[in-house]
Amino acid sequence: MPSENPTPIPRGSLQADEVVRQLRHLPAAARVLPRLKKLLSDGNSSMHEVVEMIRLDPGIAARVLQMGNSIYYSQGLHCYTVGEAVDRVGYNQIYELVANAVASQVLVRPLTVYGIEAEELWRMSVVCAFASETLARHLHLDRDIAYTVGLLHGVGLVAIDEWAFRRQPGLRFAAGALPLETTEAERAVLGFHNGEAGAALLRLWGFSPVMSEPIRWQFHPRITASHQKFSVVLHLAKRLRTAVCTGSLEISNGEKDLLASLNLRNQTIEQLLEEVQARLQDIRSLLETNSPDRSVLDFPNGERTIHGTGVTRTMMDRYA
Repeated sequence: MPSENPTPIPRGSLQADEVVRQLRHLPAAARVLPRLKKLLSDGNSSMHEVVEMIRLDPGIAARVLQMGNSIYYSQGLHCYTVGEAVDRVGYNQIYELVANAVASQVLVRPLTVYGIEAEELWRMSVVCAFASETLARHLHLDRDIAYTVGLLHGVGLVAIDEWAFRRQPGLRFAAGALPLETTEAERAVLGFHNGEAGAALLRLWGFSPVMSEPIRWQFHPRITASHQKFSVVLHLAKRLRTAVCTGSLEISNGEKDLLASLNLRNQTIEQLLEEVQARLQDIRSLLETNSPDRSVLDFPNGERTIHGTGVTRTMMDRYA
């Protein structure tokens, strides 16, 4: 049985860097996987269509960016968007990377530690990406960086859940309200919170600080000076994310101060919220297509057949 009051881990004995090493890749989203399979199986699909679909999947987007920022391809220069990574790596490499991710069929599973269902996790990630991009556009900041930061803002949750699956399966954190969510409980037990774990994971994968640091400071955006703009955008985007997912927009006094510092009025926030809701509806319509039960992908050494999207995981093959 899960423990109602998890036993704190001895102070200093566990570091975020140690926890995130358990996670080799983020898993793919069941919502996006069938559509990606269909695009990759269709010789008439353009790379633009594939890129746009990748941008809706935190797991595959992270893999593409990780490859683009690898020593072999980066030449010391970071890339910040899926489009940049594709341009840098090339069509054939991206095709094979995506096809392998699809073929592995390792899907997002519920986060047991946090009581978050797989569909909810995907929706939170994509809606936060939409909200971050929408806010950045209004504030004349880089929309692509904001989108990626929003898309990956919850990777620390996945890393902690994966570590707990292997090392402390009874660990549970009750859902917490914005703006701090589960951070206080995480700190009490682990010594760090999911934002710090997420930033550690992105650093491990070679992501630029302009993307990892806003995730680290998403709960306390005013503490960081050098990365405050995107940290504030992410912090407020999570409020819009929650409003879209729950149907209720409640802004705290601290967030009101942040909005005022950005010259954002309540009316503007409501308009931005409507934009995000509309984009989510468009994406739902796009993804609600019938995908084939059987797909065949071409590889240099032959064809690979993929059946369905259902998958069961064991301790050995999970996130492999």
